[in-house]
Amino acid sequence: MIPAVCRWGEVFGRVGGLTAERRAFREAIRLQAERRFAAGEKTSVIAKDLRVSVRSVERWRRAWREGGMEGLRSADPANSPTITDAQFAVLEEELGKGPAAHGFEDERWTLVRVQVVIRRRLRVTLSVATAWRRLKRHGWSLQAPARRALERDEHAVELEEGGVAPGKRLVAASGAWIVFEDEAGFSMTPPRARTWGRRWHTPVIRVRGRSRRRTSVAARCCYKAGEKSRLIHRPRTHLLLKGARKSFSWQDYRDRLVGAHIQLDGPIVVIWDNLNTHLAAGLKRYEAEHDWLTTVRLPHAADLNPVEAVWALVRRAMANTAFNTPDDLDRKLRSELRRIQLRPRLIDGCLTVTRLATNPPTPP
Repeated sequence: MIPAVCRWGEVFGRVGGLTAERRAFREAIRLQAERRFAAGEKTSVIAKDLRVSVRSVERWRRAWREGGMEGLRSADPANSPTITDAQFAVLEEELGKGPAAHGFEDERWTLVRVQVVIRRRLRVTLSVATAWRRLKRHGWSLQAPARRALERDEHAVELEEGGVAPGKRLVAASGAWIVFEDEAGFSMTPPRARTWGRRWHTPVIRVRGRSRRRTSVAARCCYKAGEKSRLIHRPRTHLLLKGARKSFSWQDYRDRLVGAHIQLDGPIVVIWDNLNTHLAAGLKRYEAEHDWLTTVRLPHAADLNPVEAVWALVRRAMANTAFNTPDDLDRKLRSELRRIQLRPRLIDGCLTVTRLATNPPTPP
């Protein structure tokens, strides 16, 4: 027999949930109380001897009066609700429709929202912890979503991804360079990255709150079979004054293309997005007048442009950097672009992440 004076915490510790041993121990305590109920002992005396509360003994006495000894026995734990693989397939289909389709205001799937969808669609009530375990078991995880342009032509993207780079037939006919071009802006406020710090003490980076200068960079990733990949870049500083231009003009793009043609010493096929400056009438007229220049438009898919990967490398290197003057920003930009420029493998890797191929497919 288990001694009545033994404390529960000393025997089992503070462990959550009722194991079989703990249920047996508690049932033994209640059965001791049952014999003392039959003997007519007072509730306060029983509670003191068994080291339990008076309210617990009163509850046990009511259960004993209503159901006898069977009313004091431990009931088996109720089975927690779950969902089958077939039900989870239905849930995946519902989650694939997106949160907006289920009446939520943004495109975030949280565990509470998944719990709501399970209750509405499958008529099953799961706890948040159980919903998390089911998602994890079926290969779901918490991720940061990628952004896509509303104007993106998914059909055109599918044709490009995994295939030959745009303009490949023109390149094969003329032996030209494939040149991907893009523009990005950088300010005195650097991007933030995670860093170690004391808990409850957020690290602080002091930055210039009001800077009247902005640096734009136009970069071109150049590829050609049998040649080392090249990166050509040109920074330009803009003053943030009223009426001042904050980006490159079409004349600037024209001059940059002429410079790339001279440096590469050959015809070029330029692949860029549908920026309004790229569609300027003067730039189209200049293209029509020169045989060495051909332009191709990307289908609103930034992930198909390797220059976007170059910007990611630059911003990663600039994260958490406190710039004192605009000159510090310019030096950092030129240093990182130069570092990438001297490593053709990095430039090749930027093309690899786009899943585009610069070599013609092998004939069957």
